[in-house]
Amino acid sequence: MRFATYNVEWFNNLFDDHGHLLMDDGWSGRHDIKRAQQIEALGIVFTALDADVIVVVEAPDQNGKRSTVQALETFAAAFDLRARKALLGFGNDTQQEIALLYDPDAVTARHDPIGQETGKKGATDAPRFDGVFRIDLDIDATEDMVRFSKPPLEVALRTAKGFDLRLIGAHLKSKAPHGARGRDEVMRMSIANRRKQLAQAIWLRRRVEQHLAAGEPLMVLGDLNDGPGLDEYEHLFGRSSVEIIMGEEGGPCLFDPHARAALRSKLGTAISTSRFYLSKEKKYLQALLDYVMVSQDLRGRAPEWRIWHPFNDHDCWSVPELREALLAASDHFPVTLDLDI
Repeated sequence: MRFATYNVEWFNNLFDDHGHLLMDDGWSGRHDIKRAQQIEALGIVFTALDADVIVVVEAPDQNGKRSTVQALETFAAAFDLRARKALLGFGNDTQQEIALLYDPDAVTARHDPIGQETGKKGATDAPRFDGVFRIDLDIDATEDMVRFSKPPLEVALRTAKGFDLRLIGAHLKSKAPHGARGRDEVMRMSIANRRKQLAQAIWLRRRVEQHLAAGEPLMVLGDLNDGPGLDEYEHLFGRSSVEIIMGEEGGPCLFDPHARAALRSKLGTAISTSRFYLSKEKKYLQALLDYVMVSQDLRGRAPEWRIWHPFNDHDCWSVPELREALLAASDHFPVTLDLDI
């Protein structure tokens, strides 16, 4: 079976309020890309992926007028995808949902959130992801109240062969100091954002530990907006979000080969899952942001990871139509994992 995570930039802009695709010459939100161009490119990419299960990061919006599920199922039908059923967990107010597309002939899936509901008072023991997590982030004897801007999607999955596993789709908050003026404010906001992101990682890690302790096969997929060596503030906290969520080798940990390779190098790695244009510098920045982490029991199921990078993956590079589609479709590239389950 093939599992995938794919962050689709401005996916929401490709649909009207009725969930219909806007196949026209309007601007998509991606730099210099029209809506029809991005839709066609995404159709090529999703068709090439041919995945059984896809965590869609930055999925179309869910609100009083719009339906994430309707939009994704309309998209899947337009390109006759096997992964044609959609599932949404907790919605959010960022217009960037975390959703699942899956092949109903291959798996059954349901949103199955774990943890207690907290209300505004919060809790310290890994509450439900739409709640409030209380944690002292800076050892000042005062608890911080932390929320997910994008609550992770928790899925109970069963394959057609009867194999059960847990799946968590995540999109942690960006560390970019949006709106900051001056070096001091940039520093303050960057540190505050990183503290919040690490708190979210700790919250997610505690849920991971619960599943590992119960002996449940587990997969964590998504855009963690973090990795070793990505910014100058990391040394203040000792570990990246990726390290926290995976856990220490030798203990109850998750595994992603690209993350482990980056951690071993510490000086940076050529592995990347995203490509952003920096208009001021007039160049592209590449970063490893997207991961598919698995529990140790799943490592024994003949796993094969792949980053669908148009320049670094030979098969993507050698098919011009796919290469150009990957560049037009999003500023992130899909990551897949094939498993014998």
